[in-house]
Amino acid sequence: MRRLWRSMQMRLALMLVVLFTTVSLLSLAASYAFTRAAFEQSIRDDLAQDLAGFRAAPSARAVALLVQAESDETDPDRLVISYVTRNGRIYGNGAVARDGEGFHIISLEEGAAELDGEYLALSVRLHGGGLTIARSRAELEGLQPVFLNILWISLLPTVLIALSGGYILARRSERHVEVIRSALEKITGGDLAARVVTGSRWSDDLSRIGAAVNGMAGAQERSVMALRQVSSDIAHDLKTPVQRVSLRLEELAGIVDDAATSNLVDETREEVAGISAVFQSLLQLAQVENGALREGFEPVDLAQLCQTLIEVYEPTAMERGQSLRFVGPEFASVQGEKNLLGQVVANLIENALGHTQQGAEITVSIQEEATGVSLIVEDNGPGIPEDEKGRVTQRLYRLDRSRNTPGNGLGLSLVDGVARLHGAVLNLEDADPGLRVSLRFPAS
Repeated sequence: MRRLWRSMQMRLALMLVVLFTTVSLLSLAASYAFTRAAFEQSIRDDLAQDLAGFRAAPSARAVALLVQAESDETDPDRLVISYVTRNGRIYGNGAVARDGEGFHIISLEEGAAELDGEYLALSVRLHGGGLTIARSRAELEGLQPVFLNILWISLLPTVLIALSGGYILARRSERHVEVIRSALEKITGGDLAARVVTGSRWSDDLSRIGAAVNGMAGAQERSVMALRQVSSDIAHDLKTPVQRVSLRLEELAGIVDDAATSNLVDETREEVAGISAVFQSLLQLAQVENGALREGFEPVDLAQLCQTLIEVYEPTAMERGQSLRFVGPEFASVQGEKNLLGQVVANLIENALGHTQQGAEITVSIQEEATGVSLIVEDNGPGIPEDEKGRVTQRLYRLDRSRNTPGNGLGLSLVDGVARLHGAVLNLEDADPGLRVSLRFPAS
């Protein structure tokens, strides 16, 4: 909901509501001012007309009789007529009094109560007396609630309709943006086949963005596939000649007598074996990235697999003075390819053994949750610098301090590729001290 309210559609709807409200307020205020002025002028004209009628009376006596006759039939809350003769006698239905607070109109009925409300009055001297005619301003005061009602009746439905329309458009746009965001996340996560699927109800701007994302993903997929194909072809084409060189070196080792030459042949055989291992890893990585192995996925007991590999590497750890242990349940099932998962666990254990010192503690653990299963390999060694964590999964990349240790820089690349193949998420975190590598597999 917070994203919807902050979306462009809702902001535009709110801007239109504010604009319409401002225009409506200004127009209604102007209409109210003009209408009020017209009503007030109409009252003044009526007062002038009333005075003109009384002016026609020939004498003060006639004015008094006319005022009294007119006031007897007039409601003082609407019209007040008062005539004060020369000797101070008052005729009509009210009298005008004045005090420190201003003018007041007092009823001439029994009790002499002050009349409520505001009046607009005109007074003239006529035949030696004072004639005052006052009309109530109640009609003017009644304009304000009328205009307020008009404002609410016209404005409130418009605001609700505009906000509802903006909310509907924002919801629709949110779904479309979510499709684009999901495709970008998949592409970023390595699924280069992900695309934005647009529809007929998509707006032109989002359709163009979706097409641009698809074009970018297609170009990236072609580039990556070409690069993978080149590396796979090179590894495949050179694998056989390297194996032949290895065989020739074995034959040569059997016929040389000189110790120095024999040592040189052995060293060369080790180098060739390392080259062969690189090619084998590249071919295996290409096979993993192909994704065809998903068809053979089956339930794998990850806990049992970890315990088996710990038994395999435990002698090596003891020989180096390191501790290797397993923490977790007896059984933890994930969907996957058993050999590849075993390769992942082996690579992680080998990395931990190879990059920690004597006395290091290495823990392989399994954590089960409702949303999936996590495989964690943690050590208390030097760890990986923060600025290099994003690069250690690249092919053939090695840390500077690892240049003189055995390896080819493909271990974590293979781990990352197998994780992606199984839909798992690979995370490299600091263990303070050491490194914590976790793979979170989705629930079976």
